[in-house]
Amino acid sequence: MAVQKSKKICITSVKGGVGKTIMTLNLAGVISKLNKKVLVVDLDLSNNGISFALSLDVTKDLYKISRDIKNNQYRNFSDYVIKYNDNIDILPAPTDPRDANKISPKYIELILDKANSKYDFILLDTNHILSDTNLVAFDNSDTILYILPKDLMAIKTMRSMVTIYNEMQKENYKIILYNIKPENKQYSNYDINHMVDKKIDYKLDNLYVKNIDNYLLQGKILTLDKKFINSHKKGMKTLEKIVEDLL
Repeated sequence: MAVQKSKKICITSVKGGVGKTIMTLNLAGVISKLNKKVLVVDLDLSNNGISFALSLDVTKDLYKISRDIKNNQYRNFSDYVIKYNDNIDILPAPTDPRDANKISPKYIELILDKANSKYDFILLDTNHILSDTNLVAFDNSDTILYILPKDLMAIKTMRSMVTIYNEMQKENYKIILYNIKPENKQYSNYDINHMVDKKIDYKLDNLYVKNIDNYLLQGKILTLDKKFINSHKKGMKTLEKIVEDLL
């Protein structure tokens, strides 16, 4: 009998500071509400953004599991994850940024292999740099989600990435136009489709959170908070549509 494998989703961008980490956690929240098991892996190794966003007390991280695999001390995957709720586990980036360079990309692949079949989804939060770690994440993902802001330089860089994917004949990526600032209406969606040379898959204009620091201080995932859900119904529908398409 074949073992069911996790669906691996990589969340990335061509620019930093566009909300990838919050988007990753938002998707994890939507998935968990479907009673699906999800693992969030923080591959932004020197930033540790997932832990900060959730106010986690980190005692386990990617460096520890990679070190134990290397030294043949690995036993159980559950020994290295932090449980957020019944359906969401977190595998944080190293708490010490100096440990980030000690994690060989080959161990990232081994870690994902060990997590496989234990979860319905594995979400990989990355940074915008085309590092060896991110390339491993891309190669091991079923779907790559690009978070694209309404920013000219990001749009131009995304066009270059679309060209690369076309040349590689790879189609397992989608673009989420994420207008983090509602007042930013310099470019229409038609303009952006034309500049990127690809139809935008999803448009998120309704997730602006003025008091997001309050959520971060409490370590809350937005899409699991009733107040947020009730005040961002259109944005929630888009997030639910993204997850539905990933099922």
